[in-house]
Amino acid sequence: MFSDEFSDDFLKSLKAALPEERLLLDVEECWTYGFDNSRRHATPLAVALPVTHAEVVSITKLCNLHLVPLVVRGRGTGTTGGSVPIKGGLVMSMEQMNRIISVDIENRLMRVEPGVTNQEVQERAAEDGFFWAPDPGSASVCTVGGNLAFNAAGPRAVKYATTRENTLGLVAVTANGDTLRCGVRTTKGVTGYDMTRLIIGSEGTLAIITRATLKLLPLPECKRTISASYQSIEGATEAIVTIMNQSLIPSALEFLDHSAIDLIRDQPGINLHEQANALLLIEVDGLASAMTDAIKQISSAASNSSLLEISHSNTEEEAKQLWATRKALSPVLRKVAPNKLNEDVVVPVGKIPALLEGLQALSEKHGIPIVNFGHAGNGNIHVNLLYDTQNTFQASQAHPCLCAVFDLVLDLGGTLSGEHGIGTEKMAFISQEIDEYTLSWMKKLKILFDPNNILNPGKVFP
Repeated sequence: MFSDEFSDDFLKSLKAALPEERLLLDVEECWTYGFDNSRRHATPLAVALPVTHAEVVSITKLCNLHLVPLVVRGRGTGTTGGSVPIKGGLVMSMEQMNRIISVDIENRLMRVEPGVTNQEVQERAAEDGFFWAPDPGSASVCTVGGNLAFNAAGPRAVKYATTRENTLGLVAVTANGDTLRCGVRTTKGVTGYDMTRLIIGSEGTLAIITRATLKLLPLPECKRTISASYQSIEGATEAIVTIMNQSLIPSALEFLDHSAIDLIRDQPGINLHEQANALLLIEVDGLASAMTDAIKQISSAASNSSLLEISHSNTEEEAKQLWATRKALSPVLRKVAPNKLNEDVVVPVGKIPALLEGLQALSEKHGIPIVNFGHAGNGNIHVNLLYDTQNTFQASQAHPCLCAVFDLVLDLGGTLSGEHGIGTEKMAFISQEIDEYTLSWMKKLKILFDPNNILNPGKVFP
């Protein structure tokens, strides 16, 4: 369907739509826009750098008219190949649409363009004593547009929910260039269909977001971090269930299994109990006057016969020291094995023990080291399969092991992705979770928004 090169008419019209400095045609310049954090790569034929909504409309109309694949990207921090232009065509980078348009503190909202980074939003909101709830690990560089495309979350989601629940409205462009203005400027609204939450998480396959209205929350007066080490995974997962079933909801509840602990135990500045096989990092926030009772309540819920030691921070510096344990893990993982399958599965919190037990059995069966950590408070566990393609046995077992991981997750009533999305990496598995009839209706929606399938083609649907 798609051509390997642009027609003369399309290229002429594209050059007329954008100034020369914001249209990249050299292969060397385009190459860097062909990858994301999945390590997949495909070089686009050109890269457009719009700065206005009107330019996005013009470019999109051109691509639709000439049947040119169009992939929108932010900073390429996604892990599932969602912004890789696997069909060639044109990449539209939103990096120069990076304005914070307005901040309305009285109504607790901020209007931004998609190229603004998450960190820039947080810094601007903090000036007035507010924050935006989504806090993915790549917050310093990832863009709001990317957060919206994949419904990003992070540790705070356990208390404050995901991007979808913290975005009030959108301005977006469909494949034929129509402008959609959906959502509200209020925290309640049920006029018409909820197009905002349909577009959020659709990975750029339905429409191109050019503006978002974000819901802001007051910054908590105080935060405290609690670190709890356990002799067994079973003890830690029992504590997770107990913590999440009591009245005080933590603002973060992170988990590291024994494999993760073994990797970081000898890292500089890391102090872990020598018998620890599981670790919980728990954050509580709120009024400073309530912190003593909050720590007491969470510590009580976290205590069981498997608990080895528990401590909490009294200062921001002490909190950073406790969180250093979690932050040390990702860099170490990159050094352990040359290849890694990083999945962000989710199961009901009560099924976490069964998930971890099943993952251990799969690791032993397939000879693939599996390291687990993540946002245990909402059952979102990052499952890391580590292998070496130069090892013939491991190379042959990695994919069967991954398939078995997904089977296990679905058998436990879970879902294949909590915050990374489907992209290309999980495309072949989506039909295991979503039945054929429901998928067919999703495809009908895709056709309605994008009849010529130009928007991020070859993604999500198998």
